[in-house]
Amino acid sequence: MDTWSVQDAKARFSEFLDACLAEGPQMVTRRGIEAAVLVPVQEWRRLQSAARPSLKELLLSDDARAEAIAPPRGHGRRRPVEAQK
Repeated sequence: MDTWSVQDAKARFSEFLDACLAEGPQMVTRRGIEAAVLVPVQEWRRLQSAARPSLKELLLSDDARAEAIAPPRGHGRRRPVEAQK
């Protein structure tokens, strides 16, 4: 993976994009620290499909239904009435 500074990536964006399409992901650094990666769209889609589902997708799926997620009610201990003052 080639590394580009932000300034070089901005100044030579067409070359940056062509390198991404021809060679694969390209790393962008800001002040010498890795900041971002430009990836081809096919790679991005592959990564998205392999990623875990979002919270929304998980909650709306049939698999999200589970028994006993929360403990049964009424089994908690309570303080005596005189201690609640």
